[in-house]
Amino acid sequence: GVVPEYRPGTQPAAAGLDRPSVAGRSLLTSSAMRSLILAAFISLLVSLSAAALVPARLSVQQGRDEVPYTIAVDVDLVVFNVTVTEGGGPHVPGLKSSDFRIYEEGRLQDIRLFRAEDVPASVGLIIDNSGSMRGKRTEVANDALAFVGASNPEDETFVVNFNEKVYMGLPDSIQFTNDLNQLRSALLRTAPGGLTALYDALATGIDHLKTGTRERKALVVLSDGGDNASRHDLNDVLTIAQRSNATIYTIGIYDDSDADRNPRVLRKIAQLSGGRAYFPDSINDLAQVWRDIAAGIRSQYTIGYFSSNPNRDGMFRKVKITASRNGGRGLRVTTRDGYIAPGDKSIAR
Repeated sequence: GVVPEYRPGTQPAAAGLDRPSVAGRSLLTSSAMRSLILAAFISLLVSLSAAALVPARLSVQQGRDEVPYTIAVDVDLVVFNVTVTEGGGPHVPGLKSSDFRIYEEGRLQDIRLFRAEDVPASVGLIIDNSGSMRGKRTEVANDALAFVGASNPEDETFVVNFNEKVYMGLPDSIQFTNDLNQLRSALLRTAPGGLTALYDALATGIDHLKTGTRERKALVVLSDGGDNASRHDLNDVLTIAQRSNATIYTIGIYDDSDADRNPRVLRKIAQLSGGRAYFPDSINDLAQVWRDIAAGIRSQYTIGYFSSNPNRDGMFRKVKITASRNGGRGLRVTTRDGYIAPGDKSIAR
């Protein structure tokens, strides 16, 4: 669906889609242990596949009590992380699996996995440090730290600064951190100036995020949306983003006189990833934007189903997820709009 923009008075958020995969085989030697093993297996699938397509096969063989109970795994488990809001208002907590409907290519699917909890995330902050950011650096750094403070305390975070070049904010020996002093230094490490390599910075951030250890992954990009120095082009970075498991939130911050501003690009990147684009009216609104994004990451629901389409054709499949409270008026669901099915000889990522 279309990604609404942030304006003062709204409180948007989003969710994302992962594509890792897992296959396994379990052996149960007593019927008393079956439910425990099944529960552990489902938990493993979710932890490895937040918002992902998880290939697995599930077949059951059972004899007498003394005969081993065997589970072989090879089913397609499709998992989405979604955020639910009521109109343009706050996130909606407390929903049950029965409050959701999932349609793949118009066909209703049976929900098999459901999680409604705050889990730690791997998060990247992609910060524009080109010449257009002069005079805004201190406010940007302070507000980004407020975002970290409002996030799950077990999140792991990294910083990418960019002008015409791309710089990792943390030292080479530190891949991620939740230390506010380290993050402050990372945000202030590069002096503003020069041109803008937004696409290169985003590609670098997506690549680094793959090394994160948390099941939920997100990027926050703060820029004017212009690019005049990247080796990558927009199509390159959109393709990279589509294959990533990251939900990307974008923040457009610029002056009216900024000739390089490009809000269309920021909207497109956010929409593709199931994120949301924000355009605060002034630097004074920036802190609230960061807090909204933190709340969005923490308030996601994880929902999974086994696709009723068995074809392994490598094609994109359109998915629509709806939600309502106790069968009442529909709520707003924000997530990716589909996934890429595995091919005959490949596993979806």
